[in-house]
Amino acid sequence: MNTWRRRSMKRPNKKLGIAPVVALCVVVAGGVAAFAQRQLAPAGRPEVKVQLSGSVEREGQSLSLDKVENVKPGEVLDWQIVSSNDGGAPARDYKTVGHIPQGTVLVAGSAAGEQGSTVTYSIDGGKTFSTQPIIEEKQADGSVKRVPAPVSMYTEVRYEWSDALAAGGKLSASYRVRVK
Repeated sequence: MNTWRRRSMKRPNKKLGIAPVVALCVVVAGGVAAFAQRQLAPAGRPEVKVQLSGSVEREGQSLSLDKVENVKPGEVLDWQIVSSNDGGAPARDYKTVGHIPQGTVLVAGSAAGEQGSTVTYSIDGGKTFSTQPIIEEKQADGSVKRVPAPVSMYTEVRYEWSDALAAGGKLSASYRVRVK
């Protein structure tokens, strides 16, 4: 009987590996980090929803593109972009981009945004934007001259606002394209 007690009271010779200790530390540290994040996070975050709608003018009436089966060459399509922030914090450095569909060309001077917006254009599918995109044009003498790109080359129009899109706020922008 004495022998049995000694065996059961012996300390195990097995050493714990480092993995369980590290796992325990990660679980504890992760819980502390999550708690700190919940305590330090702002009350809300922006949640911006963007709505794009289009219309075409026919016989003195503005018809939604949802209700029109096809458009004809020469017709002008009006695009409206409405961004609303349904979140609990402002959306800073907010930008929105309108695509100029293939088979259409931007109507020069038609891009408009609310006060405080800057309008820029892309000719490379949205990789770069400029208030006046520039292309290189080869001259008769072989030299290359940098000239403004024709509006027919524009692929996107971007709107940037100087102020944040406030929580509960809305911003709108528009542009027109002509069907080729």
